[in-house]
Amino acid sequence: MDHFSRSSLNFFVSRSVDRMTTRRPDAEWIRERIRDRRTRIVPVWRSRNLLTGEDALKPVLLSAADLEDYPGLERSAVLLGQREDTVYFAFELPAEFEDVPLRYGRGADFRELREVGPLLGSEDGALLAYARGITHWHRRNRFCGDCGSPTQSDDGGHTRVCTNELCQRKHFPRTDPAIIVLVTRTEDDEQLCLLGRQPTWPEGMHSAIAGFVEPGESLEQAVVREVREETDITVGRVHYHSSQPWPFPSSIMLGFTAEAASSAITLSDGELQHAGWYTRGEIMQSLANGSLRVPRRVSIAYRLLEDWFDTGSQGRLADHLPPGIGPHIKYRDR
Repeated sequence: MDHFSRSSLNFFVSRSVDRMTTRRPDAEWIRERIRDRRTRIVPVWRSRNLLTGEDALKPVLLSAADLEDYPGLERSAVLLGQREDTVYFAFELPAEFEDVPLRYGRGADFRELREVGPLLGSEDGALLAYARGITHWHRRNRFCGDCGSPTQSDDGGHTRVCTNELCQRKHFPRTDPAIIVLVTRTEDDEQLCLLGRQPTWPEGMHSAIAGFVEPGESLEQAVVREVREETDITVGRVHYHSSQPWPFPSSIMLGFTAEAASSAITLSDGELQHAGWYTRGEIMQSLANGSLRVPRRVSIAYRLLEDWFDTGSQGRLADHLPPGIGPHIKYRDR
């Protein structure tokens, strides 16, 4: 499978939204589309998305008429793009308005996307993640990083421009690159993978090794460094797997697999509470007795583990998850 197809399988990745980049500079077109009754607006409040339902969630989307109390709609709405025949915008409701859930809930609620993502369809999840990520960037860039003056939204919400006439610097959305890697090795003709857990995670939760890419560092160097810093394992060959938007708050996860050149684990930097090597059989047994929990299924961490596990002879990882975990897993890990 090619990298594009593999990344397209990751949650929060849209395969159907046209981002309409050529329309962003057309301010008149933007205003017309915002006011168009067919346009749908994705509300974000305190970095949460408005959802309805229980076992299967659906996003609650608004129109300009629903938001007529907010005169800043045309200035602050962000063009997300078009899916089929519908144009979508994102709009962040004022965080200080405590009555927002009552005014716009309509039997729904503003919920944390990381926790409920598996209850959404993949395209809906991708749209909400896009809205969450871009509104977070606007909230963090209300002032110019060069001169400190206020900035204002431009280009359909995809730039912010300094209002100081002596500066007028343009600021563009940023995303923080982070690597995540499943390290494997072979011992006595049996394959093992390296899993670790942070002390703040739920009991039993283990995941792949992850960390942010540092300035002046290649992605592969970040893989080698993070594994060595957290576990003292030396990594040999590194292979790219796929990527995933992770707007919690503003990252992109770059997934890798790697082959270990050493096996002794030493937890040296305090990041991990525990790390260990696991065979597929040990993962099966630990899942069955409840001593091990795997990452949520919307995360690339799960995809890395699943792709490795499923190449063995123990069947599909998904079939070994405890009853009720399935696709609706609601873990609170990274």
